[in-house]
Amino acid sequence: MKKIITLLLLTISFSIFSQSKYDTGMQKAFELWGAKKNDQASQLFERIAKAEQNEWLPSYYVATIEILGSFGLKDEAKLNSKLKRAQEFLDIAKSISPKNPEIMINQALLNTAYIAFDGQKYGMTLSGKNAVLYNEALKLAPKNPRVILGKAEWDMGSAKFFGQPTDPYCKDVEKALALFEKEELPKYYPKYGKERAEEILKNCSQNK
Repeated sequence: MKKIITLLLLTISFSIFSQSKYDTGMQKAFELWGAKKNDQASQLFERIAKAEQNEWLPSYYVATIEILGSFGLKDEAKLNSKLKRAQEFLDIAKSISPKNPEIMINQALLNTAYIAFDGQKYGMTLSGKNAVLYNEALKLAPKNPRVILGKAEWDMGSAKFFGQPTDPYCKDVEKALALFEKEELPKYYPKYGKERAEEILKNCSQNK
């Protein structure tokens, strides 16, 4: 009996120690990211992902940093390098957490980075995939404000491209903003989007 208790205590102690290391690493990575040390943050998230192979968030954040850093690039080789790395880590995150709406909309954002770089080259193949991703994510998480906002923004972009009004999607942005106000999330979970929703709604009001 004593051996069993000792083994249980050792297991619990190891789990607490492991969680402590995870927390320390994640906090440091977010600090680096907040200080705009994106490469260092990405590298630290990668090390955490390799050490914590049951956690999808470190891989998700590696991908996020690479995707965001690809917007505005003029060199296609650099773009491909960043987005290839992002895709590798998104795939890891998907393998840990399948059917995750946060990962789905990040995949759509990755596709959008390609489209933003060269709409003629990538638009035909990736636009349809994005529509599917946003619709599937919305079915899985109809009250997730990032999903609602992402889909609304994508729909607005599509409407502009085809010369159609974007007003119908303003109500979806309003809905997303209301949900942002109520949102309570686990530690390290994606929390972005509220400021973006406010900015889009401001534009909606100006266009009325």
